[in-house]
Amino acid sequence: MSHNHPPRRLDILILFSDTGGGHRSAAEAIIEAVQLKFGDQVTTRMVDIFKDYAPPPLNYLPELYPKMVLIPRAWGWGYYLSNGRRRSRAIIEGSWPYVRRAARDLLNQNPSDLIVSVHPIATAGAVRAMGSRHPPFITVVTDLVTTHALWYNRKCDLCLVPTPAARQRALKYGLKEEQVQVVGLPVVNRFCQPAGDKHSLRQRLGWPQGMTTVLLVGGGEGMGPFEKTALAIAQAGLPISLILVCGRNQKLKSRLENQSWPLPVKVYGFVQEMPNFMRAADILVTKAGPGTISEALNAGLPMVLNSHLPGQEDGNISYVVSEGAGLWAPEPEQTVAVLRSWLERPELLAAAASACRRLAHPDAAMKIADILGEKLHLITPRPVAE
Repeated sequence: MSHNHPPRRLDILILFSDTGGGHRSAAEAIIEAVQLKFGDQVTTRMVDIFKDYAPPPLNYLPELYPKMVLIPRAWGWGYYLSNGRRRSRAIIEGSWPYVRRAARDLLNQNPSDLIVSVHPIATAGAVRAMGSRHPPFITVVTDLVTTHALWYNRKCDLCLVPTPAARQRALKYGLKEEQVQVVGLPVVNRFCQPAGDKHSLRQRLGWPQGMTTVLLVGGGEGMGPFEKTALAIAQAGLPISLILVCGRNQKLKSRLENQSWPLPVKVYGFVQEMPNFMRAADILVTKAGPGTISEALNAGLPMVLNSHLPGQEDGNISYVVSEGAGLWAPEPEQTVAVLRSWLERPELLAAAASACRRLAHPDAAMKIADILGEKLHLITPRPVAE
């Protein structure tokens, strides 16, 4: 008498940490795509490498990170001083005795069929702790261009990168051609939908029709030169409407709501509808974070980048500007000048929107899900496109 047992669910372990929003966002995008593709054939688990397993004081890094990046110059120095093949190897070797036990505990307590790292510091420790017999290990790089050497470990099975520039760095740091694939940066599915109709989107959102709409975003905490930029744009006498998204910064939101504005303005706090905001707007003014840039590219939304984190975000500015998808304007007056030039020469704005669509990777998360499915033998491998 035979018993037909249902097939065992395969398990994917995703290593991340809340040091910057991008790692969690990428992990969530991959999980969503895996669930859409494979349903209950696969289970996924996210583990915060620092908070859940690292010894003190490393376990406090997610809490300390927002304070550390408030001194951007110091952060940038630290980033560049630790970068490079030799220096990153010295960091890995020097820290291994300290993190060895934590890395082994992490893997022993989370047995899996496949491991995905979306954090540069997770990769080396996990690969070393696995030893010679281990499940496939895939790194998904979540910085766009100026990627740190710690992302690239020669023992990983695959390294999935967002841009050709990140691929070049992978090869420079010793990975083989066949180890590296350009797939784009994974963002959640709601940011990957077709553009839709601006008129009906604005109608539903209660935004003004028939004028250029500028979306100003300050990140989760309303960071960067947000308020000064909003006031400078408002005082410039431009024929636009202005959408201000303050994130979780309630004080900033209430200050802006109490401001008297000489043009149509809508003020929001933290919003769930950002994909529709991006599709309904004509221009985005924002910090040069990789997730926001990728979301804007998917929406075909030209960007004015007005701040960045030195180090991993340096290359994001040159990437957006050199590819024609936006401009760099760190001072509020420069942002106003860019807006004015785009309004006076609409063909420049149209060219930037076209560049955004050319650079977009709306299928990045789904491509990654396919690659994970191949590694788990759930789907037949496709030939790798060059």
